[in-house]
Amino acid sequence: MTPEQASTLLEQIRSWARELGFQQLAVADVDLSAYQPHLDAWLARNFHGEMDYMLRHRDLRLDPQSLHPGTIRVLSVRMDYSLDKDQSLAPLKNREQAYISRYARGRDYHKLIRKRLQQLAEKISEAAGPVGYRAFVDSAPVLERALAEKAGLGWIGKNTMLINRQAGSWFFLGELFTDLPLPLDEPVSAHCGSCTACLDLCPTGAFTGPNQLDGRRCISYLTIELKSSIPEELRPLIGNRVFGCDDCQLVCPWNKFSKLSGEGDFAPRHGLDNSLLSELFMWTEQEFMERTAGSAIRRTGYEGWLRNLAVGLGNAPSTIPVLQALRARVDHPSELVREHVSWALQQHGEGGEQGKANAAIPANKDN
Repeated sequence: MTPEQASTLLEQIRSWARELGFQQLAVADVDLSAYQPHLDAWLARNFHGEMDYMLRHRDLRLDPQSLHPGTIRVLSVRMDYSLDKDQSLAPLKNREQAYISRYARGRDYHKLIRKRLQQLAEKISEAAGPVGYRAFVDSAPVLERALAEKAGLGWIGKNTMLINRQAGSWFFLGELFTDLPLPLDEPVSAHCGSCTACLDLCPTGAFTGPNQLDGRRCISYLTIELKSSIPEELRPLIGNRVFGCDDCQLVCPWNKFSKLSGEGDFAPRHGLDNSLLSELFMWTEQEFMERTAGSAIRRTGYEGWLRNLAVGLGNAPSTIPVLQALRARVDHPSELVREHVSWALQQHGEGGEQGKANAAIPANKDN
């Protein structure tokens, strides 16, 4: 393939990507050596917490060719997912309402984007002949933000998110590893400047500095990746966030340029953008499985779901629905759930004079 043919093919690929719903596609090489010191320092400080796979697959992350032999280029794609231009923190102030990260309110993006990448790969193969490729969507040890930054889709901001000048950060990333000698795109410069809004706002103080995130304190880690008890000192800081956290994106000035998604699958389901903690807490396991089918929320599991909601209820006002919901789970079979329910009730005065008064309020046994 001549350079001219490769350039022409790349423009066709970009066009096909847009037709498949991707807002942007760019090309990077596979040299990630510049990102090795940062990754190694992050791992050395144990900022990955219980995510042992981060350390276990360290070498694979730094070497795309080890994931797919023959790879010389990575096609990095962006798909916007936000359906709400509002950057307000108001939903976090209604402590009886559950806050679920925007990316997880609709259908799971992994399958959707992987299917589109597969369709893109098939189009490329039809045009260029047999092509070696492999698609990834946050499903393997891939340094996707580093690759996207190298490709010029944006820069890794102080909040460790990839930020695009024209689209903010409300988007998913996907990658197509290939052996095609396509022309490379140029990285863009960073534009966070002196802004520290994300660092200053973080509820749990998870940022130890610009581009330095202690995952062990990050609410997304605590409510999704962590499978054991949430550290007691961090529970009050989590507020009503029960799956993920958007604070550092909501406060980012660049998100005023974010684009609304046209993907119907990303639309909130089962009222997950406007549900009470007490209502979600009373879901049975069957209801949880049914209502999170095809959802990223499944990742936390039913037990983790109840654990997170119990923390949210512990931070909520001492209303009758809140107390009834907690009392209904006092004897839950899971020790993990019982522990967090007990803590939550203590936040409402359980065991003291207020607890005695609250005991007169019956648990709602109808659920």
